[in-house]
Amino acid sequence: MESRPESPRPQGAPRWVAMFYRPATGSWRTAAQSPHRTPVLYALGEMTQTLRARGEEVTVALWGPRDGAWHRFDTPQRRTTTSQPIPEPAPERSPGEPARLAERMTGRRHQVLMAGLTKAGLYDLSPEDDTTVQALVERLDEAAVRRVAHWLATAADAR
Repeated sequence: MESRPESPRPQGAPRWVAMFYRPATGSWRTAAQSPHRTPVLYALGEMTQTLRARGEEVTVALWGPRDGAWHRFDTPQRRTTTSQPIPEPAPERSPGEPARLAERMTGRRHQVLMAGLTKAGLYDLSPEDDTTVQALVERLDEAAVRRVAHWLATAADAR
């Protein structure tokens, strides 16, 4: 069984830093850094989704300031949403609506919903969760998707 080395402490003044372990090179790489935690967590979620979509294993370390010194924080645990099948059929496309516009709007609704889930800390989705997200995107209009994303962001801020 291969073991990975512990994440090295970042250099310089303490700030928020996300580091990813690259098994191919056997090294850690700084992926995001900021004086504020929220942008680093957002970037961590986005990068995790991207790497998992490529089929790569993801190992991360989150460093930040504590009492004026570096401290390694626990990374958010893999969390998934609970999906329930939505029995209603997808709404019919109006006859005059161009297919390309419909595709763009579907992609846009998907981005909005994924950003809301990431903000809520649900960045490491299972295939079942991805199916549920796609079902929501296909069945809800943009205003409804934005409202759901707003609820997720509000819930995240309340934590």
